[in-house]
Amino acid sequence: MAAPIIQFGTSRFLQAHVDLMLSEAAAAGQDVGRVTVVETTGSPASRARIAAFREGKPYPVRIRGLVDGKPVDEERQVSVISDGLSAREDAARLAALFAGPVSTVVSNTGDRGYDVPETPVPTLEGWSTFPELLTALLFHRFEAGGGGMTLFPCELVERNGARLAALVDALAVRGGLPQAFRSWLAAECRFVDSLVDRIVSAPIEPVGAVAEPYALWAIRAMPGLVPPCRHTDIQVVDDLDFIERRKLFVLNLGHTLLADRWLREGRRQDETVREIIADPAVRAWLETIMRSEVIPAFGDRQDEIAAYFAVTLDRFANPFLDHRLADIAQNHAAKIDRRAGGLVRFATSTGHSSTFPMLGATFPDIAG
Repeated sequence: MAAPIIQFGTSRFLQAHVDLMLSEAAAAGQDVGRVTVVETTGSPASRARIAAFREGKPYPVRIRGLVDGKPVDEERQVSVISDGLSAREDAARLAALFAGPVSTVVSNTGDRGYDVPETPVPTLEGWSTFPELLTALLFHRFEAGGGGMTLFPCELVERNGARLAALVDALAVRGGLPQAFRSWLAAECRFVDSLVDRIVSAPIEPVGAVAEPYALWAIRAMPGLVPPCRHTDIQVVDDLDFIERRKLFVLNLGHTLLADRWLREGRRQDETVREIIADPAVRAWLETIMRSEVIPAFGDRQDEIAAYFAVTLDRFANPFLDHRLADIAQNHAAKIDRRAGGLVRFATSTGHSSTFPMLGATFPDIAG
C-alpha cells in the first residue's frame, strides 16, 4: 500500500488540481497514498476546510469550459483525502505523522508562502512561517531516523523546488542545526521544481471547487524521481524552462495584450476575457501577433507552441468563466516588461526571431 501524502495548503486550487489528479489515478487502479491536508495560517476559512477534510468524505470538483471548441460541464469526485490537521492545534499529531511512513509532501502556501521573518525560529514550538515549520519537521524526521522525502512545491515561484531547498538549508544554518542534518537534506531529500497551471474559478462549500478542463502539472526530471501518481495531466520533463516560457509568452502575454487593448480602447469596465475575445477584430489581431511574431520565436518547437495557443484560445473563450480584464490589467507595466519584453529578450538571445513589428507597435518601450 502506498505511503501517505502530506499536503500543506487547503486552497481550492489544490483541491481541484493535485487532489483531483491523485483521486483519478486511484480510481483507475493505481496504488495512491491517502492525503492528509495541513493548514498553517490559522485563518477561519482554512480551519473550516480542515474540519470538512477530517470527515474523510468525497467532495465535488465541477469541470466547466471548452475542449476543442465544445462545451464541457461535468462533476467529478475527489476521494483521496483522509484527514485534516491544523499545524498549531494538532502539532503533536503532525510531528508524529511526519516522522512516520510519509515519503511525499505537496505544498501550495500562497503568494507569500516562502517569506520568512528577520529572526526566524525553525522549531516545532517557535515557527511562524511555512519554511520554518518545514525545516523543523524535516529535522524532527531526521532525528527520528526517518528516510529522505520527495517534496513537490506547487507555489507559483520560479524554480520553486530549488528555492525551497535553499530556504530550508539557510534556516538550518541560522537555527544552529547540525551539519549532519544539512548533509541528510542534500543527499536524501528531493526538492522538485514544478509548474502548475489550471484556472480554478470558484469554491464549492465547505470543500470543492469549479475549475476549467485544462490542467498541467509539469515536473522537472531528477534522478530517482517518482511522481505521486501517473496522470495524463502530469508531465515529467527535462526542460521545465520551456514549459515556463510557453505559459509566460503565450497564455500570460495573451492576457496582457488583451488587457492593453481594453485599456487603450476604454472598453466596458467589467468586460471579461471571454467577451473581448468574442470581438472578431480583437481575436484576429491577437491571432496575427501570436502566429506571426510569438510562435516563430520558439524556433524548432513552433508546432508545440501553435498547439498550446489553440488550447489557450479555448481557455480564453470559456463560457463559464468571468475573468475580468480589470484584474489582469493590475501591475500592467511590470507585466509588459516580463511578458512582452521577456519574449523579445528570449528571441534575441536564441536568434530565433529579431523583428516584432506588431508587438513593438503595441508596446513601444519593450527591450530590443
